[in-house]
Amino acid sequence: MNKIFKNIAFFVGTLILMTSCEKDEIQAVLNSGATPVVSLSAPTVVLTKDVAENTVLTVSWLKPEFGYDAAPTYTILLDKKGGDFSKAYSYSAGKDLTKTFKGAELNSILLNLGLPAGAASDLDVKIQAKLSDAVTLTSPLAGFKATAYLDKLDLSSPWGVVGSAYNDWGAFADAPFYKTGSVEVFVAYVTLKDGEFKIRKNNDWAINYGDDGANGTLEANGANIISKAGAYKITFDAAKLTVKVEKYSWGIVGSAFNNWGATPDAPLTYDPFSDQWRGVVTLKDGEFKIRQNSDWAVNYGDDGANGTLDAGGANIAAKKGTYLITMNLKENKMTIEKITNLWGIVGSGYNDWGATPDFTFTPDFGNFSKDFDTKGVWIAQNVTLKTGEIKFRANSDWALNYGDDGANGTLDVNGANIAVTAGKYDIMLDFSKSTPAYKITKK
Repeated sequence: MNKIFKNIAFFVGTLILMTSCEKDEIQAVLNSGATPVVSLSAPTVVLTKDVAENTVLTVSWLKPEFGYDAAPTYTILLDKKGGDFSKAYSYSAGKDLTKTFKGAELNSILLNLGLPAGAASDLDVKIQAKLSDAVTLTSPLAGFKATAYLDKLDLSSPWGVVGSAYNDWGAFADAPFYKTGSVEVFVAYVTLKDGEFKIRKNNDWAINYGDDGANGTLEANGANIISKAGAYKITFDAAKLTVKVEKYSWGIVGSAFNNWGATPDAPLTYDPFSDQWRGVVTLKDGEFKIRQNSDWAVNYGDDGANGTLDAGGANIAAKKGTYLITMNLKENKMTIEKITNLWGIVGSGYNDWGATPDFTFTPDFGNFSKDFDTKGVWIAQNVTLKTGEIKFRANSDWALNYGDDGANGTLDVNGANIAVTAGKYDIMLDFSKSTPAYKITKK
């Protein structure tokens, strides 16, 4: 028996020694100094809309001599100069040794890093080569200058609509006025309730206007302006102190949607970031037109089926599906883009897990991208929730749904239900980053 124990001890000792030697051999052949070296195609990049679809920057590197037959995977990290890379842009390149950036792609990265448009900014780039879970080698920093451009309009103004007719006199943010082509003339597109409203600056009562004579002339601290329920265009001249309130809306009507007006038209929403009207609409096989104020006095079709809007023009053919419809009144153009995923809210906290239709999100046009349905930001405003749980799902179906396993604001596919309490909320889904996220804000 003693001999057996001695043999076992000898075998174990030999095995430990062999394992130790193998580790020493691996450590001996790994060239820890073999880090990637970054090469950039240009030291300076000036971005404009004209080069949005052009390749503007190429990041490349050679596979280092690791000292053995390694199979690394690479990650590109890009941050503001001097940043700690904790909030850097990250791109997984796999086994590739190069990455090209188009103008629009790089511009979006720069803006998401918080860099200003129209001014040159310094950036740092580095490459990480991952050899195993325990070993990652990082390149020295490389740098370049880049100038971003604003890819959307900024028509914002400090003025807003407040009142019982809109936000219960400031229970939530005032309806915004937007800049127009005329200096000191602003416009708001707003849906009002029966009630009253005023115009004020910066969501504050220090500067506000009403209409003492109900004659369209504004007075500082003047009388409330009476309104009836409906969709309106409010034009405010801050220089002349006048206001004009007129019914105003655009919508989709047709056999493809509401049997030519048997039910309300599908509304289009003003997008101040592009000065266009947009709407997400689920259509049937059929035809449609765009009309103003749910009336035929002003309507558009498309005589040439070429995307050009014609007053009183031909019906527009449609196939069954969900679409983003965009109307550009300045150019009399229209685009129709099919949507893969239309996001909604479902749960005991809203519709008893689908007993009634999901609350539908709309794109946040301030964070708009060509692939917005999978890469953009979606918003749901003024959602009334009950105490319970919710999830987010695509196309009112469970095939693709998100919850939150860690209750940390990160979206997880098929994740845990999200607990909510009764109240009115704004909810945002953000698919624009590598890790999808959401935010629920009580109003």
